[in-house]
Amino acid sequence: MTVMITTSSSIIMNSSPGMTPVKFGCNRGAMHKHKKIKLKYASSWSSQFKAPTKVNATKAGALDWSMVDPEKEDPNMVSDLLVERMIQDGFIFQEKFCIRVYEVGPYHIATVETLMNHLQETTANHMKKGGLIHEWFGSKEMFKHNLTWVMAKIHMVVDRYPTWGDFVQIDTWKAAYGKNGVCCNLTFRDCKTGEILVRASSFWVMMNSKTRKLSKIPNEIRAKLEQIYVDKPPLVEQVTRTWSTSEKNINEHMCKGLKPRWSDLDINNHVNHVKYIGLILESVPKTIIENYEIDSITLEYYRECTKDHKLQSFTSILTKDNDEISDFEIVDCQHLLQFESGSNIMKGGTRWRLKHGKSKDL
Repeated sequence: MTVMITTSSSIIMNSSPGMTPVKFGCNRGAMHKHKKIKLKYASSWSSQFKAPTKVNATKAGALDWSMVDPEKEDPNMVSDLLVERMIQDGFIFQEKFCIRVYEVGPYHIATVETLMNHLQETTANHMKKGGLIHEWFGSKEMFKHNLTWVMAKIHMVVDRYPTWGDFVQIDTWKAAYGKNGVCCNLTFRDCKTGEILVRASSFWVMMNSKTRKLSKIPNEIRAKLEQIYVDKPPLVEQVTRTWSTSEKNINEHMCKGLKPRWSDLDINNHVNHVKYIGLILESVPKTIIENYEIDSITLEYYRECTKDHKLQSFTSILTKDNDEISDFEIVDCQHLLQFESGSNIMKGGTRWRLKHGKSKDL
């Protein structure tokens, strides 16, 4: 067997100004003509990158090819990963995940964005299983009406954050939310202990992808939804706290000049609702970010935005004493995300608790 190796060095050298396009190490004369490359130096590089013509049969034979052969793969290796199923007569959808290293933060625990992403994934997979999502973020019936699903609000309570390598199970079920919405209830539990880690209720509505306005649910789609509804109230109660109208409080902590990236856009061609969390955290004081972790979060979305918009984020700290928060184990904040023009995009609230090992005297 012959192994061919192409190095990036050949691409770099062939594209250098004044050089004749050649394959690296194949034409000494052409390389010698370049005034900045010495023949002896180039020759030594060529010998280092010389491709072997044979493979060591002994080493190749020692490899366990069953590890890469799907027909011989041990089923126990993936028994706890990406398992999804319908339970309770098809009313509850269950899915399992493993927390990856790129999903945790500096303290080795999953980030809030990670939790929200997994909740969104399970919600979408459940709808897909029930025929409410097809090739794009909507069913075939929704496609006829140019409709797609969008997040309206979410309430999430974190009892404990999973860590890197933890296997977690998400259970979700759907219920009616008013006349034109769907409530998605979710629990996030540790697969080993059965302990509930996260509880959440998210609320979804339909948007016309052409007009970008919210839409009523057509009867044919409503009939499908009613087949999977569970007559239960939201798992997490809605927070009734209202945003303070005091100009002093609103401008307490702000961050201007925020601009979403291209990678922040989702399947609906607008900034994904999970990305808004990072935008509001930009205005949260560093003391809170470093010493506290989010205990619960409530977000309510008013408008969509894209990568071309410039935004500003505001945070108001509700729990404080003479502008100090060091004496509190729990800190409550309110958040506001706006266009620079002043129009509201999202309002929210967060409750923070001291991180494990942190003292009240910061």
